[in-house]
Amino acid sequence: MASQNVTFNNSYILGISFISALGGYLFGFDFAVISGALPFLKAEFQLDAWWEGFLTGSLALGCIVGCLVAGNFSDKYGRRPGLMLAAAIFAVSSLGMAFSNSLALFVSMRFIAGIGVGMASMLSPMYIAEVSPAHVRGRNVAINQLTIVTGILITNLVNYILADNGPDAWRWMFGLGAVPSVLFYLGVVWLPESPRWLFKAGKTEQAKVVLYTIGSAEFVKKTTAEIEKSLVGGTKTSYSAVFEKAVRPAVLVGITLAVFQQLCGINVVFNYTSTIFESVGASLDRQLFETVSIGIVNLLFTLLAMWQVDKLGRRPLMLIGSIGLSIVYIVLAFLLQSQAAAGVVSIFVMMAIGMYATSLAPVTWVLISEIFPNTIRGVASSVAIVSLWSAYFILVFTFPILAEKLGTYGPFYLYAVICFLGFLFVLRKVKETKGQTLEELEQSFAGH
Repeated sequence: MASQNVTFNNSYILGISFISALGGYLFGFDFAVISGALPFLKAEFQLDAWWEGFLTGSLALGCIVGCLVAGNFSDKYGRRPGLMLAAAIFAVSSLGMAFSNSLALFVSMRFIAGIGVGMASMLSPMYIAEVSPAHVRGRNVAINQLTIVTGILITNLVNYILADNGPDAWRWMFGLGAVPSVLFYLGVVWLPESPRWLFKAGKTEQAKVVLYTIGSAEFVKKTTAEIEKSLVGGTKTSYSAVFEKAVRPAVLVGITLAVFQQLCGINVVFNYTSTIFESVGASLDRQLFETVSIGIVNLLFTLLAMWQVDKLGRRPLMLIGSIGLSIVYIVLAFLLQSQAAAGVVSIFVMMAIGMYATSLAPVTWVLISEIFPNTIRGVASSVAIVSLWSAYFILVFTFPILAEKLGTYGPFYLYAVICFLGFLFVLRKVKETKGQTLEELEQSFAGH
């Protein structure tokens, strides 16, 4: 916790956290744009269940490449150049998708968009964690989740407004992504480099200059001592270093949480809102309206999580969210199976979104950004987030196929079981991390 001698430049810390978190906005855009565009893309490219799943999931395949690139790139050249590269990729791929005249070109561009999303999904929370003092780190990393859900909400609203513009509306939906991409790039130009990366790169004086802009001399002295101690004897950043015995417990917790965050099933609700509501007889207008409602609920409950993550803590939020989702899914599956009215289905869809937005969505990113040692944070984060995107691909690729075979309700029984298993894992394996510095956590997880 912050001691009385230590003061912080809170507005500056918040400012650089928000700019870095704009990568999350673009992540939210690319993630959400598909739910509004899918009915148009199905007609444009004559998609069957297999292609519907692959087109949606191709973003995740790009994300995997983006994470692998970002891990090594950011450890070698810095967090800031990595964020700038991600912004440039976002801009190019948005225009590429908008002007696609074939399914092959569209899927290729969505894959490239995924590279940008993958880089930002890893670098934005990691950068924020590395510049934030311990007592506000959870809240600041959760800003990244706030910008993701803001991106989702604004994209869903824009999709809803554009939906009446004829069969080519989807081109505008994707093309408009170039605007926030350019703004993000210009913002990153202004950011300082991560002080923890500068120390690791041997640029001690530059690192101290950045730390002095964040906090008082007492904070700089304490942080410098902790970082230097954590870097002693640890120069390797290869992928083999991630699985060494000393750090393996933290890495396995990170990977399992990342996979659970996706296989819990909620992104099926985000990406296939139209399919789910179509199964209970909702019109296209109602389907797109539901995506906007989901965006609003998602945003409100993310704000609740940001308020609680450094107070209530990471572990209680994860436990409440996982068991809550398990129960809601069982009810939702039953309602879909019995062809309940769209309004009733909507209530339980919103409950599921609220549960996820308060727990698994922001807290998983917070934990991944803080539980790995300084020496391997870049590559360890990339391993965990590659696992996350692999799980996302499996989830969104299999849903249309499972829904065709089992009915739209069938997969939700499976997701309920996964959420219960996730609850047991958090109960047994996840330690509380609030209020501790990254270096204190390093000691805690090494002794897991």
